[in-house]
Amino acid sequence: MTIETAAAPGAARVLVVVPTYNERGTLPELLSGITAHDRFDVLVVDDASPDGTGAIADAWAARMPGRVDVLHREGARGLGRAYADGLARALERGAPVIVQMDADLSHDPQYLPDLVEALDGADLAIGSRYLNGISVVNWPLRRIALSTFANRYIRAVTGLTARDCTSGYRCWRRETLARVPLTGLASNGYAFLTEMLFHAAKNGARIVERPIVFVERREGVSKLDGRVLAESVLTPLRLAASRGRIRNAQARASSKFPGGRT
Repeated sequence: MTIETAAAPGAARVLVVVPTYNERGTLPELLSGITAHDRFDVLVVDDASPDGTGAIADAWAARMPGRVDVLHREGARGLGRAYADGLARALERGAPVIVQMDADLSHDPQYLPDLVEALDGADLAIGSRYLNGISVVNWPLRRIALSTFANRYIRAVTGLTARDCTSGYRCWRRETLARVPLTGLASNGYAFLTEMLFHAAKNGARIVERPIVFVERREGVSKLDGRVLAESVLTPLRLAASRGRIRNAQARASSKFPGGRT
């Protein structure tokens, strides 16, 4: 059953999945911003943060039962594994619309309603930094150049057509996300986002982008390191064998939904 037959995306309840690791300085503001929107609930997925982020999330869950929940992860850590567990839990809960976003305030909750509304004609809406030029605040030129090159590289190698293949701000129809093999994805860093998008496109998902302004984190340090960069380079090459199938699937999706970028 699609969202249209159950409820319009703009009226459905939305579950926002937020992975955290040492985000105690930003999490309260983020949770306040998300829950200020009606129908938006939050699942915090904490990787045993040593700074007490998990305890802060628990306090919010106690204060807002039913609106804020916490998944405390142990064992293998990393952004990809956190997203896999968190999104799987969201699917188990039956949320008709699922959002993934960062906890460091680089993704502003003000864009949440717009992303959900974009599902009226799509299966996946991406909060894009590159739809209208470059919409990034407080990044050095080197980081901007690296990100824009990475997206061009991913598009060239995999056949994906989204302007921002590496954005972690995404809004999914439940049925579309359920077809992504979350536990079978090999990546664990930011490449996990590329791999998710690849499988969604291969399955014929109608993908649109909506502009956002991305603001560099105010606290903490980036999780980008040499190992993450190497994985980001190798993952598109690993996925490239299915490029033709992606293009065919995206062509079919475009014919069904001629408006909007896929």
